[in-house]
Amino acid sequence: MGKTLVAVADSPFPNLNPAEAVLSELDAEMVLADEPTLEGILKVAAQADGLMVTYGQITADVIKGLKKCKVIGRFGLGVDNIDIEAATKAGIAVVYVPDYCIDEVSDHAMAMLLNLARKISFSNSLVQAGRWEMPAVTPLSRLRGRTLGLAGLGQIPRAVAPKAQSFGLKVIAFDPYVDKEVAKALDVELVDLDTLLESSNYVSVHVPMMPETEKMFGADAFKKMKPDALLVNTARGPLVDTDALAEALDAGEIGGAALDVMPVEPPGTDHPLLGRDNVILTPHTGFYSIEALEELQTKTARGVVDVLQGNKPVYPINPEVLE
Repeated sequence: MGKTLVAVADSPFPNLNPAEAVLSELDAEMVLADEPTLEGILKVAAQADGLMVTYGQITADVIKGLKKCKVIGRFGLGVDNIDIEAATKAGIAVVYVPDYCIDEVSDHAMAMLLNLARKISFSNSLVQAGRWEMPAVTPLSRLRGRTLGLAGLGQIPRAVAPKAQSFGLKVIAFDPYVDKEVAKALDVELVDLDTLLESSNYVSVHVPMMPETEKMFGADAFKKMKPDALLVNTARGPLVDTDALAEALDAGEIGGAALDVMPVEPPGTDHPLLGRDNVILTPHTGFYSIEALEELQTKTARGVVDVLQGNKPVYPINPEVLE
């Protein structure tokens, strides 16, 4: 039997040392693709026992070319870049890490909300330009007593809720898949989507990316929101129709937005959301911390090793493959 081979489709990390440390249990060789194209991935992965990926597209064509692969590990908490159906048909387990950046993303969402609500970035830009002018920043509203609507009530928004409540915000949520008792334990009221849009002063997006949620926040949604409402998205870029968002901001249908993710990253230099005082954009850094990335690599590699050793991984997407 040859040495265990684990291919890596792409890596945004400074190094892969944490993953390599876990893979050392198998005395596995790790090989990184030169580029995350079909040809580039299969060059290193065609004969690999396992494959790990961050942003690369693991399509049905890629999966068709994997001759020995038993497991695909996603460095992340979403798997929309992996054809799960094709992997399942091929008998390949898919594992991911849904719990590695809960603190980071929930902190980032709250930081963006507070920045928008208190106009921190806008105020700073004025002062840096030599303008010490409070009237230019007003009006500002008190946070206590206002309503935050969480679109989705998974692990990250469940961490957002108590942080928001500590500022005196009432928290409501839309999530048809969450048990009422879970929401009750968080002191969060479950509502339908229209109620959330109509009632919230702030809306924070945390739904998964699926065909039915693409552009979930578009022209119709913005028309239902309060004219001074603020939108925060730290989930997936395509959940928000950014062209419709720009139009809604121009029309005064909502008050501002803070986005850590965009449908196309990076956005073009002519993107209509750039250069606005009431828009904050961060370059998809909500997930990031030194600790989070180490945890992500370690847990992804652990899932791959578990499958290759014949053990049950902690976070399988398609557990039926392992039965």
